[in-house]
Amino acid sequence: MQKYALAYAMNDSLPVFTKEDLNCLTHINLAFGLVKGNELDMSMLTNIGMTEKFRQWRPEIKIILSVGGWGAGGFSEMSMTAEGRESFARSCLEAVERFGLDGIDIDWEYPCSSQAGVASDPKDRENFTLLLKVLRERLGSRSVSIAAGAGEYFIEGTELAKVADIVDYVQIMTYDMRNGSMNEAGHHAALRAGAGDSSGLSTVDMVELFHKAGVPLGKLIIGAAFYSRKWDGVEDKNNGLLQHASTTGQGGSGYSDITGEFIAQGGYRKYWDEQAGAAYLWNGSTFISYEDPEAIALKCRYVKEAGLGGIMYWEHGCDRTHTLVGMIGRELG
Repeated sequence: MQKYALAYAMNDSLPVFTKEDLNCLTHINLAFGLVKGNELDMSMLTNIGMTEKFRQWRPEIKIILSVGGWGAGGFSEMSMTAEGRESFARSCLEAVERFGLDGIDIDWEYPCSSQAGVASDPKDRENFTLLLKVLRERLGSRSVSIAAGAGEYFIEGTELAKVADIVDYVQIMTYDMRNGSMNEAGHHAALRAGAGDSSGLSTVDMVELFHKAGVPLGKLIIGAAFYSRKWDGVEDKNNGLLQHASTTGQGGSGYSDITGEFIAQGGYRKYWDEQAGAAYLWNGSTFISYEDPEAIALKCRYVKEAGLGGIMYWEHGCDRTHTLVGMIGRELG
């Protein structure tokens, strides 16, 4: 069974793609369309014309429009009525036909939650299902997928078993699992739990959680991070791992910026957590969690061993060395 390799790419990252990158991928998720009233707004995607070149380079590539993202509102209000859902779905169909796209990916962060500063309502749980159902009806054989928050909160806020019956696949955002709300430094995208880590914040833990909630393993896509998270003022024990920090986990450098020079100038030393399958940097006070080629390779191997649908990553422009996508291509073929 073919494994999917999906790249999330923001508008400014589309020029970063090379022909070699596309040969490592099955899908590109264009990030992002937005919800404006009851319609799809694609005004931010000014580089969408580049998809014509992508299809010339790799005719079989699937190009998906991802709608939403962190802090992108409008979903709760739009999906509250049948009329709103229908209007949005029809505007999605029009966009797909106009630009020759292969489907729609819904990245609602998150139903029944206002943690991203967007409106929410308890009815989101059922309305999320209804929205995906009408998208499926309007798009027919084209792809319908979702990006899912890596945690129990996403499962509680959705009818995941019903959703899994509708969509082609569920992309678990298995990154930011330790994030801007946490003062404990640690891996934000680990494959497995490391020594002493009982948090349940690992990729394997999330796959088990989502599968138990009703998503077939073959429909699960795990996430990889092409960027880092860092904690400052970390207690100088255990190389900072699982130690208290004076800050929460803030967004850090992209992989292509984590060079030998960056490591040397910051006084960092690179460490590898064998049990977690995760890399990190430590200089005595700052802890940086990131994914290196070895971590990416282990995730790809896990996809094959566990019978998952594939792997996706955020975000393409964070690695301008093309090293990590190259590793995905080699591991998944």
